[in-house]
Amino acid sequence: MRGYLVLEGGEVYTGQWQGGEDRAGEVVFNTSHSGYEEIATDPSYFSQIVVMTAPMQGNYGVEDAVWESRKLWIEGFICLEVQDSERDHAWKKRLTDNKIPMLTELDTRALALRLRQGGTPWGALVQAGSEAEALKKADSLIAAKKTVDKDWVYIVSRKEAETRRGENMVGPKVAVLDFGSKENILRELQNRCSEIKIFNSRSSVQEILAYNPDGIMLTNGPGDPADVKVAIGTVRELLGVKPIFGICMGHQILGLALGAKTYKLKFGHRGSNHPIRDTLLNQIYMTSQNHGYAVEEASLPSDVKVTHVNLNDGTVAGFYSEKRKCLGIQYHPESCPGPHEASGLFSYFVERMI
Repeated sequence: MRGYLVLEGGEVYTGQWQGGEDRAGEVVFNTSHSGYEEIATDPSYFSQIVVMTAPMQGNYGVEDAVWESRKLWIEGFICLEVQDSERDHAWKKRLTDNKIPMLTELDTRALALRLRQGGTPWGALVQAGSEAEALKKADSLIAAKKTVDKDWVYIVSRKEAETRRGENMVGPKVAVLDFGSKENILRELQNRCSEIKIFNSRSSVQEILAYNPDGIMLTNGPGDPADVKVAIGTVRELLGVKPIFGICMGHQILGLALGAKTYKLKFGHRGSNHPIRDTLLNQIYMTSQNHGYAVEEASLPSDVKVTHVNLNDGTVAGFYSEKRKCLGIQYHPESCPGPHEASGLFSYFVERMI
């Protein structure tokens, strides 16, 4: 069956429709060679159609144990080829069972180059009898998608607080402000802490401090940090009161709370092969990344030091302030998918900041 990816500007890409329902979202590309399940279940991909640049997907099946949240968050999945054999077609089935559209047999190299050159557009995956029909269907889908509340963080954040026991009975208690947390962030904390309590993104300072945590984690999440309600003010009040560690969206929210500015990257950083220079751990390593915004270095306060740099484009990948007891990391030290060298930053937080 023929399917179409229609970009908001009217560009049309034709491919093989593998199932699912017509959907719209932001069209982004990811350079990871593995990890399709972790990507699809990462709440940071809320409202996004993911284009995988690695040609073959679904080739090692599915495994619920690697899920990063309770559900699939992506709006669509695009790749050159998908495993669809008698031996294994589990990934295709997992997507179609959840009504997530999949398009294959299109030039993903040309599409990724278009996204790099032209930036991240809105788009729609549709099944249609012609390009004209596809354009018409896509227009209405994209228009409807744009009416969704811009505070995507609150949409994906858990609504009820949740307490989890940690593996280290002499470790600290950490309050987690959930902006769309991956499970591996929580697992890394549980490995080092006696207990963690996960709060909704709009929780108040009073709610968080009533738990009497030793430190605070700000998690990853989707969307524009400037559209997140309540959390920036909450973090601003907590600065200097408790040690704070922010990851990805949490890093951006922390930057805004410090008085810095954020800006949208042309096409974002998404993949598990992004090089970082880390002056805290004194290493250069590869990282897993998924974000569309960055913190503006010149806008950071003078007592906040840039400690991590993305070696691909020189953007701020992390900052630290001993005075304000805060650490922000733009990428994913919990990896999954991706390399694990940066996981030492969790130990840095627990052992040196708390």
